[in-house]
Amino acid sequence: MLWKLLVEFLRPQRGLLLAVVVLQLAQSIASLYLPTLNADIIDQGVAKGDTDYILRVGGVMLLVTLLQIACAIAAVYFGAKAAMAMGRDVRGAIFSQVAAFSEQEITRFGAPSLITRSTNDVQQVQQLVLVSATLMVAAPMLSVGGVIMAIRQDVQLSWLIAVSVPVLMGAVGLIITRMVPLFRLMQTRIDTVNRVLREQLTGIRVVRAFVREDVETARFGRANEDVTDTALRAGRLMALAFPTVMLVLNVSSVAVIWFGAFRIQDGSMQVGTMIAFLSYLMQILMSVMMATFMAIMIPRAAVSADRIGEVLGTESSVRPPEHPLDFSGRTGRGELEMRDVGFAYPGAEQPVLSGISFTARAGQTTALIGATGSGKTTLVNLMPRLFDATSGSVRIDGVDVRELHPDLLWGHVGLVPQRPYLFSGTVRSNLLYGKPDATEDELWQALSIAQAEDFVREMDGGLDAPISQGGTNVSGGQRQRIAIARALVKRPELYIFDDSFSSLDTATDARLRQALRQHTAGATLVIIAQRVSSIVDADQILVLDDGRIVAHGTHQELLEASETYQEIVNSQLAAEEAA
Repeated sequence: MLWKLLVEFLRPQRGLLLAVVVLQLAQSIASLYLPTLNADIIDQGVAKGDTDYILRVGGVMLLVTLLQIACAIAAVYFGAKAAMAMGRDVRGAIFSQVAAFSEQEITRFGAPSLITRSTNDVQQVQQLVLVSATLMVAAPMLSVGGVIMAIRQDVQLSWLIAVSVPVLMGAVGLIITRMVPLFRLMQTRIDTVNRVLREQLTGIRVVRAFVREDVETARFGRANEDVTDTALRAGRLMALAFPTVMLVLNVSSVAVIWFGAFRIQDGSMQVGTMIAFLSYLMQILMSVMMATFMAIMIPRAAVSADRIGEVLGTESSVRPPEHPLDFSGRTGRGELEMRDVGFAYPGAEQPVLSGISFTARAGQTTALIGATGSGKTTLVNLMPRLFDATSGSVRIDGVDVRELHPDLLWGHVGLVPQRPYLFSGTVRSNLLYGKPDATEDELWQALSIAQAEDFVREMDGGLDAPISQGGTNVSGGQRQRIAIARALVKRPELYIFDDSFSSLDTATDARLRQALRQHTAGATLVIIAQRVSSIVDADQILVLDDGRIVAHGTHQELLEASETYQEIVNSQLAAEEAA
């Protein structure tokens, strides 16, 4: 997966990579040329006292060194640009893929894991590209070129290369093979830390309300300790790699000097030749050490690439049709119909919904009510195709939603979820989310209908008042009303309110519903509610129980004919009387 990922996302950067290859090639040739010049100075200049030769060759060495430095700087610059661009493209691809996921895929991966995959995992691959871009040519070039140049200097000492290089590669390879499972475990445990931290930050009010700070601190501490323990174990192995490399380097240096000294003594080798051979051996072993840097990073990057590939390779269960229907020429106004709809979560023994059939007509209000766990929210998710029904069909104006492009479908639906979410920004930016070109009059009209105009005008800045992430700087009721106004600004053909009035007092709820009837005349309204008072005026009420519609009719009809609805009404009346 790592190779596939690199090939796919580095293809646009091939110009930069080609420049890096050329620069590293020039740098490597310069590095291989320097020891030979150094040997010539010692054997031809210093030994014979030829100052002119020393200055002339020394000047050449200086120029070669300057060229080497310039090539190294340029190679790192272009390599960094290629790596950063690749990281940008991978993060963009992950975000686009996740944005296309249905609720089913989001739930399967989990938000903390998706965050880790788009940040830490991408960074691991990006770092590998950065290191590889500066070493991918230099390491093999110095290794192969160093062997050739060393043999040219002295064949009889070349056996030292045949011994030291395999020893170094074998020792480092053994260490790396033990690091791979640790890196895989580390990424999983980073997921856990993100999940625990995200839960605690999101639920900080609950933690404080129940005085559970110590328990949550201990829970985070355990997750943190797991990551620390894994990182330390991997770090110990990584730390062992460098002393191993240095041990081989130093032993090899001593061996060259030891055996070279005997050859110099018997006159078969010159001092400059031995120093050049030693330099080439160091280059060979240093190139192996540079390759070791890459080899150490490859296992962790490979694990990260697998996790990234898992996201990029997962197709959304809600896929656009190959030939989507043109929805623009129809004459309907968002009429919603469900025909024998059923839904079961993957791996579940029993379906959540079974045999759901009803029609929500344009210009009417259709309400759904039922006990907790009866399947109301799941049914809501099927309407705008956040999930796909596992049986039956969901239709808008007679067209199966699976035959429409999701973007086109969602453009005709205004959904106010059970837990209203506001984005960081301002009141205005949140209201414009559904209709970017809405006028200020349209925004205030939507706020007025949602019974939010008064408190927004009192906020510092009005429409430009700041909203924090999730809308945590406003109350639950205010957040809910702004979310309702956001859907109203969009003016869709199908409104879906998923228990969107639960945070409102009875008087505000009544005023909002009265204003809604006037504003949404001609559109289709679907209201999911827990409170009977929110749906008494609905044109039809569907009663859900255990994933099935057990009764339907108006409020009065259900009071007379449905025991389940009577129980709901009586339980709420009893609660109100008790209050």
